[in-house]
Amino acid sequence: MRIAFMGSGGLGGYFGARLCRGGADVHFIARGQHLLALRREGLRVEGPEPMHITQVNATDDPRDVGVADVVMLCVKLWDTEAALQQMRPMVGPNTAIISFQNGVLKDQYLRATFEPAQIMGGVGYVAATIDRPGVIRQTGPMQRLLFGEFDGSRSPRGEALLAACLAGGIKAELSEHILREIWQKYVFLVGLSGTTTTMRQTIGPIRANAQTRAFLLDVMREVVAVGRAHGVDLAADYAELRLKLADEVAYDMTSSMHHDLERGNPLEVRWLSGGVVELGQSQGVPTPLNRAIADILALHAKGRAAVAPHGAPHEARA
Repeated sequence: MRIAFMGSGGLGGYFGARLCRGGADVHFIARGQHLLALRREGLRVEGPEPMHITQVNATDDPRDVGVADVVMLCVKLWDTEAALQQMRPMVGPNTAIISFQNGVLKDQYLRATFEPAQIMGGVGYVAATIDRPGVIRQTGPMQRLLFGEFDGSRSPRGEALLAACLAGGIKAELSEHILREIWQKYVFLVGLSGTTTTMRQTIGPIRANAQTRAFLLDVMREVVAVGRAHGVDLAADYAELRLKLADEVAYDMTSSMHHDLERGNPLEVRWLSGGVVELGQSQGVPTPLNRAIADILALHAKGRAAVAPHGAPHEARA
């Protein structure tokens, strides 16, 4: 099975390495120093279960890959539009395309670009990031991939991908309810990313303080309300269940969006809390807390360079 990763960061690099270990024909689309390191030294994963794939197929030109059986879209959401055009040479009439990006708007963009029948749903769980070029660092043992057809069927292509994942030691599942799985992750991710990024804290202090804990819960409640309004099978008390998860994760757990803010990178807030606002408006569901998060982070959404001052700030004097 030829599997192409459009994006080779934390998620794409980690699960790509696992698939390589299982014997799949894996191709990575990467760029810059990360690409050079992959070509020169292979792909390393550091963390609970270290791996070193000494030789990998890596390129910055999807035309080098040819048509793939599966294309996994793993780029940051702000790169989606460009990635959808760049990956076209890897997509044939029988290619399955799966976005493992954050949020729920991602699949709308796929359907607008490719044949809807080619698109499967996907959810990825792993705490991993590019530590340095060619090296993915996994923090904590959590790793899981879920994917499936949106009509709930167990397709041959889904079964084949599941077998490839299991061969590589991935905790994978072929889901018959993938839309619900995507929204279930969205509920927790919006809460985690919105609070950790606006408060500049890990989850530990946020869940321990009564006021910020209540804010986290209410942010997630808004996501549940929007999902239910769109017909997604979410329990009415699903936010409360996700709050229990927040109590179980590591005290120093944070979100990739919090990391991006600290590094001065663009943020995915437009598609996370901003996506909740957009989807809520379409159904008449109020989302004031997610609106607040999106507004608070608006000046940082395009990264540090976009908010660089044009001159020295004025100092207020009493």
